Amino acid sequence: MTQRFSPIKPEVMSPAGYWPQLHAAIEAGADAIYFGLKHFTARAKVGFTLDELPEVMRTLHRRGVKGYVTFNTLVFDHELETAVQSIAAIAAAGADAFIVQDVGIAQLVRRIAPSAEVHGSTQMSITSAEGIALAQQFGVTRVVLARELSLDDVRAIRAATACELEMFVHGALCVSYSGQCFSSEAWGGRSANRGQCAQACRLPYDLLVDDEREPLGDARYLLSPGDLYALRQMPEIVRIGVHALKIEGRYKDADYVALTTAAYRQAVDEAWAGLPLSITPQAELQLE
Repeated sequence: MTQRFSPIKPEVMSPAGYWPQLHAAIEAGADAIYFGLKHFTARAKVGFTLDELPEVMRTLHRRGVKGYVTFNTLVFDHELETAVQSIAAIAAAGADAFIVQDVGIAQLVRRIAPSAEVHGSTQMSITSAEGIALAQQFGVTRVVLARELSLDDVRAIRAATACELEMFVHGALCVSYSGQCFSSEAWGGRSANRGQCAQACRLPYDLLVDDEREPLGDARYLLSPGDLYALRQMPEIVRIGVHALKIEGRYKDADYVALTTAAYRQAVDEAWAGLPLSITPQAELQLE
């Protein structure tokens, strides 16, 4: 069944590894910021402590910005007690949403903090309205769509579900389907689904053909896909009716966060107003 929706101006959602990136995103005009703590997060090398979280949320809310906590690793049975304690503390600190991969954690959040929003991470690998319906049964209120989807795919999903939708628009792509990568764990014992990805796909490789090394020149990054860059598609994306546009990059510095946030802030505002995109060629070169 095709759904009918009122126009939606999407959130510009920015990444924050720590305080410098958080402040940069606020000043550049982010509507929401996503970040992790020191545990249960897919980017374990960066993030805030649980003790810092109340001040993080106060800082965001003073400026009218939402804060989404990435609680998006798989959780083992022996960690459930700690997970329960963390969920309660995150909710008490005033987090606007939990971003989760583990459906068990989604259900825990609903039990511990019934009023909290639960966003299904891209690592849930949701690519259809049927997948969204299943996630909603576990308490998910917004779905971060898999990054492999085309705009036509997103448009079809939007027409088939009333659930809030979120999509990545800028930054690094995982070579594995929807971030479900096991290479880091297989090669070095560091699980990407436990926040310890070694980013092996971003390394240069040699190519052997019949036991002979093939000359590659600068094209040695054989497993690294091109990064997302959707700035020019912003008018079309805004017309589709997604609720949030996500910039990848919790390992990036404050300059990257400021530049990308400002660019997408401008692009969304112009698209919403029906104006042509006015970003300069120089700014585009910096973003690409």
